[in-house]
Amino acid sequence: MFTAVLVGIVLGGLIYFLVQRNKNQVLKVEDGWWGAGAPPDGEEDDTIRPFKVNTSDEELEDLHRRIDQTRPVAALEDSQFHYGFNSQYLEKVISYWRNDFNWKSQVDKLNQFPHFKTTIEGIDIHYLHVKPKKVPQGKTAIPLIMVHGWPGSFYEFYRLIPLLTEPSNPDDLVFEVVCPSIPGYGFSEAPHKKGFNTVSAANIFVKLMKRLGFQQFYAQGGDWGSLITTNMAQLEPQTVKGLHVNFAPIAKPSIQMILSMMFGRYFPNLFGFNDMDVKGVFPCKEKMLVNVLKESGYMHIQATKPDTVGRGLNDSPVGLATYILEKFSTWTKGEFRNLEDGGLTRKFSLDDLLTNVMIYWVSECIIPSMRFYKENLGKGLNPPHTKIPVVVPTGIACFPDELVYTPELWAKKKFHNIVSFSHMARGGHFAAMEEPQLMAEDIQKFTKIVEKK
Repeated sequence: MFTAVLVGIVLGGLIYFLVQRNKNQVLKVEDGWWGAGAPPDGEEDDTIRPFKVNTSDEELEDLHRRIDQTRPVAALEDSQFHYGFNSQYLEKVISYWRNDFNWKSQVDKLNQFPHFKTTIEGIDIHYLHVKPKKVPQGKTAIPLIMVHGWPGSFYEFYRLIPLLTEPSNPDDLVFEVVCPSIPGYGFSEAPHKKGFNTVSAANIFVKLMKRLGFQQFYAQGGDWGSLITTNMAQLEPQTVKGLHVNFAPIAKPSIQMILSMMFGRYFPNLFGFNDMDVKGVFPCKEKMLVNVLKESGYMHIQATKPDTVGRGLNDSPVGLATYILEKFSTWTKGEFRNLEDGGLTRKFSLDDLLTNVMIYWVSECIIPSMRFYKENLGKGLNPPHTKIPVVVPTGIACFPDELVYTPELWAKKKFHNIVSFSHMARGGHFAAMEEPQLMAEDIQKFTKIVEKK
């Protein structure tokens, strides 16, 4: 009896030690220097400079000339979007871009929110900083950083921002929103040195928020933005007050996850699966392997030889649009690959889609944006941050047409303090742009839970 008690105490102590050690793990990172050449002597210039998106007649003339010189390619009969962007429908998109799309008007739209730049770790960081026009008496604006992914941009958040900074419901929280461009994307300077990954970006964005005067803040992200904001929470769990993501793939499967994939279809209650989980996960071969392979060809290229393909895309606006807009079709809903037009304008307008493409075109950022895959995936799928749990309060918005579906059971392996897990009514990978109202409602719900705690 004494031996059994002793063994129990030892095992209990060991489990407690391992849990506490795991719980207290914090991601470590050294400050980098991503500017050209060697870092200068002395302190870095930390001034904040207003920025505006600009265009010119010369820029548009060059764009139109390149569009006019594109060489059409016939689409295969009955191919829809199964071979990529349908060439026949592409001609309609190109015609609209060349003859009807008004970039100067869209530039004015981009400048409706205040833009800024500041230098961090040797490179210029571009960001939006949108303060609420009015904060009701007795309330305080809640700082929130929102980070985009690829092939998106800060523009993904344009319809979402007003819903957070100027909510119509008087009971809702009022947010002060910061939307940076990931270095190498949009109007943020590209790193000049190898090795810039999501942890590097997270470190820069933590510094950005502190430079803006926020000692605590919330973070939200999808795609790369979800991983960058997750890394921010791992780097400074005392600074990131809450984390909200709409993309939460698991890098390394656990035994529980494997068992749920084997038996969850037949015994869903055993794993806490609801109908949406069963639909999202099963059949596993199709959902977790076949569909992922269909949509991940770009990843293999960008994780290995991004500069090769990127050089062609940087020269050809039509090539660039084809490469980017295909993702806004099939990543929004997989079934859209069965449509001649890829369902492209069922959720988005061509003006919004082409504005996102133009941000890539005028900033010439396609190559550095693609390099981000090599920096993050080129050294394997298990970097140190995948082994560190997230302990800050976490909200997950699970959209049904996301590329990789993650049930709450799987998410708990990484996120140890999930306070809100929402099965969203509709939406896919570009959720902030596609369903801004649903996203705003879920951010409100999550933040209210954390604030009450």
